[in-house]
Amino acid sequence: MYRLDKFKVDTVDHNSMCGEKERFSVCARIDKLNHKEMSEEFEEYEPTINNLLQKDTLKWIFVGGKGGVGKTTTSCSVAIQLAKVKESVLLISTDPAHNLSDAFSQKFTKTPTRVNGFDNLYCMEIDPTPDQDAPEFVDKQKDMFNFQEIAMAIPGIDEAMSFAEVMKLVQTMKYSVIVFDTAPTGHTLRLLSIPSLLDKAMGKFMDKNFTGIFSSLSGVMGSETSPQNIESKMQENKKIIEEVNTQFKNPEMTTFVPVCIPEFLSLYETERLIQQLTKLDMDVQNIVVNQIVYPESDCGLCQARRKMQQKYIDQINELYMDFHVTKMPLLKAEVRGTPSLSIFSQLLVEPYDGTKQIVLPNQEE
Repeated sequence: MYRLDKFKVDTVDHNSMCGEKERFSVCARIDKLNHKEMSEEFEEYEPTINNLLQKDTLKWIFVGGKGGVGKTTTSCSVAIQLAKVKESVLLISTDPAHNLSDAFSQKFTKTPTRVNGFDNLYCMEIDPTPDQDAPEFVDKQKDMFNFQEIAMAIPGIDEAMSFAEVMKLVQTMKYSVIVFDTAPTGHTLRLLSIPSLLDKAMGKFMDKNFTGIFSSLSGVMGSETSPQNIESKMQENKKIIEEVNTQFKNPEMTTFVPVCIPEFLSLYETERLIQQLTKLDMDVQNIVVNQIVYPESDCGLCQARRKMQQKYIDQINELYMDFHVTKMPLLKAEVRGTPSLSIFSQLLVEPYDGTKQIVLPNQEE
């Protein structure tokens, strides 16, 4: 294994990704640890999410990672535990391929719906991509000078404006904490970078003679659209983006929980994710490691999988010694439905050591 103080530079060797000496850049971690008093012994971090449950100021929790590592199961489990200590919890899926309905075996829409079996847990599934007929754009039928057509000429503005509308919606909702079940890593990072990028872009755009430009265009094209109304709309969204951007960078209000499995590609992507989140000034304190095999004595395949996983678990233990790393077992049945999710979620607050068998309600004998 590699000592933490050796990770001073990016040491990922793309030509030996499958070799025995895979190494991961931990520059972000070194920067973080340099602000602490380094000692012979590191503080031991509790391997649970209790730190999240105990933080009263937390408003936004993002759960994300590589595809297929159990993000939705984890986000549902986190929300269930939060519902035990918070007045109200909203779980939102921003993945275009929604899975919350499948996980809870209950249909959810873009309107918050209470989860069966809970009094204070709600779910909704939204699409962060733009709706061409959304009210934030000028109606084509009423106006030849369509703001949508101009706005869409700005790269990424469609997704950004839609994101602003989503954030405006959730900010008006009175929930103690909001959990985001996000899309795979790339899409999520793009979504999280929108507030900062749009804040800068709109700031520069609004510094120009916005009203004069649109007045000239509308005069030429015979539009009835008021440039003042368009500017007012953009100013409104800019204020929302500024507020969201500030909150996302506040570790007392926002945190991101990466989810991975003990395999190289997942661990490598998790490290890249954490580095990108650090660049976005987003807080990361917890990591959830899913699908850990606790083999039975007569299962050769299980023993082999565990041996392979142990190498990466050891790396995770050393690489993320300053994180709350929660290790979750691979179970014999799918974690679907509220009863199974409730049982599984308990492992987020009570570390599992493999000594007792966990039986889910839907597990076949």
